[in-house]
Amino acid sequence: MRKTIRALIFLVAILAVLALFVGGGYLVWKQMSSGPRVDAGTLPTPDTGGVEKQLIGVYLQLRQADLETPADPMGKPVAFTVEPGETAADIAAKLQQAGLIKDADLFRMLVRYYDMANRLEAGEYELSPAMTMVEIAERLQHGRLRETTITIPEGWRLEQIAEYLEERGIASRSEFIALASQDWPEFAFLRDRPAGASLEGYLFPDTYRIGPSYGAREVISLMLSTFDRRVTPDLRARAQEQGMSLYEVLTVAAIVEREAVIPDERPIIAAVYLNRLEAGMYLGADPTVQYAMGFNPNTGRWWNPLTAEDYQSVDSPYNTYTHLGLPPGPICNPGLDAIRAVLYPASVDYLYFVRNDVKGDGSHVFSRTFEEHLENQAKYRR
Repeated sequence: MRKTIRALIFLVAILAVLALFVGGGYLVWKQMSSGPRVDAGTLPTPDTGGVEKQLIGVYLQLRQADLETPADPMGKPVAFTVEPGETAADIAAKLQQAGLIKDADLFRMLVRYYDMANRLEAGEYELSPAMTMVEIAERLQHGRLRETTITIPEGWRLEQIAEYLEERGIASRSEFIALASQDWPEFAFLRDRPAGASLEGYLFPDTYRIGPSYGAREVISLMLSTFDRRVTPDLRARAQEQGMSLYEVLTVAAIVEREAVIPDERPIIAAVYLNRLEAGMYLGADPTVQYAMGFNPNTGRWWNPLTAEDYQSVDSPYNTYTHLGLPPGPICNPGLDAIRAVLYPASVDYLYFVRNDVKGDGSHVFSRTFEEHLENQAKYRR
């Protein structure tokens, strides 16, 4: 009999609790199941439908204080990396291990509630244990993928760029050279490039930040896009005013790039070569012969000193001591200053120059006549 009474009392208590829940308690449930009352910043709006989401919402509401409390309010920022393919559970465990959060399971519930499992981006971050879980979850939606910085100096030839990219693990040498020999119809400025010519001269020297997915094609496209932006329409119009194609400008600019050491001398050296062309003289440019000779396995260099014999013995259309006019194309990839020097040469009537070995600073001495040039050679060459 006593057991029956106890059972009835228990049943009445259960019914009372249910009545309370169905009445005013239901409002509390709805409020709690709506999730944590925290500033969610740019977290996505959750779909709170379904019993599971409502239960997670209740759980987060009960743990609201933990969501709003940093792991270490005095903590300093640290680097944190999310690798491609890592799951929300992986990231939560790493965050806890790094001392950025205190409860990996709570973080996973937060991510699950806001449907963020596929929104956490791979990348490199600077996070702090002084950040709340919500702030960390928000930050992890905006990853910056690991980038590589490469610098292509002015005056490098195509093969040097290809070797550099292979050394950096970005692209194979052979693939880069092959792609640089193909047509790139999306770039209008390449239309005056002779059939069969490579991109030598158009691979704009600069410092580039490239993503982890970049290969030879992406790097070439980036360099051509930079050329398109830096060599402005006004500069291209200036080439037409000079009666030159853009390809011819680059051909002369490449020689100027390899000859000039002192920046202020670029427009003067450009004027010398343009004056020689106008006079029907041989250009007589050492860098064109060096380009024709190519890589020297004995020195391990692409650009090597010349002997007096080389000027006549190197059999190549790039030898401007034995072939009149411009060489077939650019011998390197010139920078903007060398290009501008050809488009805006110095107003001088010099036809010759010689390196000033007395100063030893890479400067040159210029002359108008061959007799003056011979005197300067005797005076300034060592």
